[in-house]
Amino acid sequence: MSALFSPLHLRDVTLRNRIVVSPMCEYSSVDGFANDWHLVHLGSRAVGGAGLVLTEAIAVSPEGRISPSDLGIWKDEHVEQLERIARFCNDHGAEWGTQLAHAGRKASTLPPWVGSGAAWPADGGWVPLGPGTEAFDASYPVPAALDESGIAAVIADFARAAQRTLAAGGTAIEVHAAHGYLIHQFLSPLINHRTDRWGGSFENRTRLLIAVVRAIRAVWPERLPLIVRISATDWVEGGWDIAQSVELAKLLKPEGVDLIDASTGGAVPVAPGTIPVGPLYQTTFAEQIRRDAGIATGAVGMITEPADAEAIISDGRADLIFIARELLRDPYWPLFAARALGADAPWPKQYQRAAGDRAAMRVPSPA
Repeated sequence: MSALFSPLHLRDVTLRNRIVVSPMCEYSSVDGFANDWHLVHLGSRAVGGAGLVLTEAIAVSPEGRISPSDLGIWKDEHVEQLERIARFCNDHGAEWGTQLAHAGRKASTLPPWVGSGAAWPADGGWVPLGPGTEAFDASYPVPAALDESGIAAVIADFARAAQRTLAAGGTAIEVHAAHGYLIHQFLSPLINHRTDRWGGSFENRTRLLIAVVRAIRAVWPERLPLIVRISATDWVEGGWDIAQSVELAKLLKPEGVDLIDASTGGAVPVAPGTIPVGPLYQTTFAEQIRRDAGIATGAVGMITEPADAEAIISDGRADLIFIARELLRDPYWPLFAARALGADAPWPKQYQRAAGDRAAMRVPSPA
């Protein structure tokens, strides 16, 4: 039996396998609304066999978008189109959920195929918010520092977004606390230079994430899982690191967090070559958090070969495999991975005529 294709129970939700569609920004929304692109993009990954399909980073407020073209969940009118996507994914065997996000000081930027750096008012941009007034780099807009009322509003925005996720039919939420976006900005001592109760000590820097988790858990049913994505290290001396990540995971587990999705980086610009990018380069962080904090984890980052994904699960290094770019290249990767591993993964009835055609199938090579 394949470990990768074994079910995983998270509270009352059962994932049919350990493959998660990792959140990937599509920069294809108008006023935050999902559209046919999102239906086809996410729906095809459900048809392709993933166990859990997560939206891209979906903004909990207009000013929390990375770009003016980001997906949103800050108003009730967004729910209808999201519900359509959730229903389609469910009909094809996948659970569906949102990655709730606020970009903080990395907001109001251009979609990547338009340009780089700030989206100015003429481009639909706005003044972003952050823990302080330091920009990510010289090409980014200068943020306004959040005060107490602004922080309270952010926390409330996350809670309302969780309620809308539930209304849309979501069965999982991931809180985006990684990649240099707002919550990570509060976590990292490289960015958070506040001297109030939201900065300084480890307890103070983690306060925002804990508050967001508590606010979500107050409205998110006990029967449904809550995931948190973190950057396990900033890859910079004196920044957020794996030791702090383990301690954070220990705090989050009793607050109702079920799994840590362990990514890295994004807080500050780093010199080329600083991050040792390569196959499975982030998996060690998921493994250490799982072992030392006693919480389920997800591994992400250049996991492309079925044999590698299988080994991560079977060796107990992580509980889920989050796959991003490989699923952009091939939305049916789970079906071909099952073939490579000799696992049983049901093909959609509409495609079954091709399921047994071994000669025509591309089988991923083992690692």
